[in-house]
Amino acid sequence: MADPVYSLAATITGDDAPGQLSRLMAAIADFDAEILDLEQTVVRSQLSIGMLLGVPAGGHDQLEDRLAGACARLGLSLAITEGIGDNPPRHNRVIVTILGRPLLTEHLAITTRVITELGGNVDRSRRLSRTPLTSIELWVSGADVAALRPALAKTAATSGFDVSVSPAGLARQGRRLIVMDVDSTLIRDEVIELIAAHAGCEAAVREVTERAMRGELDFAESLRERVKLLAGLPVSVLDEVRAAVQLTPGARTLVATLRDLGLSIGVVSGGFIEVVGPLAAELGITYAHANTLEVADGLLTGRVAGPIVDRAAKATKLREWARLEGLPLSRTIAIGDGANDLDMLADAGLGIAFNAKPTVRASADTALNLPYLDAVLFLLGLSREEVEDAAAARALDGEQPSKID
Repeated sequence: MADPVYSLAATITGDDAPGQLSRLMAAIADFDAEILDLEQTVVRSQLSIGMLLGVPAGGHDQLEDRLAGACARLGLSLAITEGIGDNPPRHNRVIVTILGRPLLTEHLAITTRVITELGGNVDRSRRLSRTPLTSIELWVSGADVAALRPALAKTAATSGFDVSVSPAGLARQGRRLIVMDVDSTLIRDEVIELIAAHAGCEAAVREVTERAMRGELDFAESLRERVKLLAGLPVSVLDEVRAAVQLTPGARTLVATLRDLGLSIGVVSGGFIEVVGPLAAELGITYAHANTLEVADGLLTGRVAGPIVDRAAKATKLREWARLEGLPLSRTIAIGDGANDLDMLADAGLGIAFNAKPTVRASADTALNLPYLDAVLFLLGLSREEVEDAAAARALDGEQPSKID
């Protein structure tokens, strides 16, 4: 077909019913019109169709009449504008995902205002989830990620919602490596505090932990100080600690869905491999790295065996696992909450601060301040329906169905 002289932009709205689009297309099928663009949405039974049609010379009046007649018979409203050619090319495309519980009109107003002020335009939007939080994905063109990301992060932090900015296109597709912290990220607990409860020194350990996570203490030094308080505990205590660990809401769903996507997963922790290793094995996580507690005669010695897993070691593991997977760092995602995660978050293609300390939130690409770890899936462009469909498919394949939390 030759380049069209006319292009008609048609916006059709009204009550949804099965087959509406089919009837509309059948009504104009004999006009040899080219479909240049088409989008359809249904919001609470209200249909909205936007289409751009390339029309051969001399045929636009008749096509408009035919489309208008079809809409009238179907009880739909029609608005048409004429022009020449297709949509203009969209450059500097990014994906902006906003999340809230609740997500308010004010949040969307703030987000779109910042996008507009930085020269961007929202070309498309869709809802990814309604429960347990609402997330909306905006396809934006004309904006620079480097400028948009800090501007939106600052605005969201003071307005009570979460936001993520990531490149569109191929950068969002294909294989990735996701590396997570464990304590207060994959799980709700701080493992060393669970162990300390058996030694009667939980409060002392928690105080040192908080100072280390805020970046006030050198992590290696603080870990040695805390582990020293555990000396003399029987190693069997670790079995009780493993049984007491609670996964963060959404953690099991996140890991299972990432595995469905064929993505690689690792956990790296300033905690202890005696707990982290079995947990990773249970969840089907490929890579796991953490500190090792020294044991003598069945008792904890109060020392760590081998090098301590600090912030530099976490970043090293991220790079090592990326090399093993044959992936560049741009295709890695790191998730963590404390100062010990800062290097890893900085090195990853996307660093996500999850319910993190203020210094970590300020440094990361994206901050999630809602208590659901599977919200990370929405940042990857998955919808709640797709996540639930994946869980149902696992059940049909004979896997033990997991609750979508």
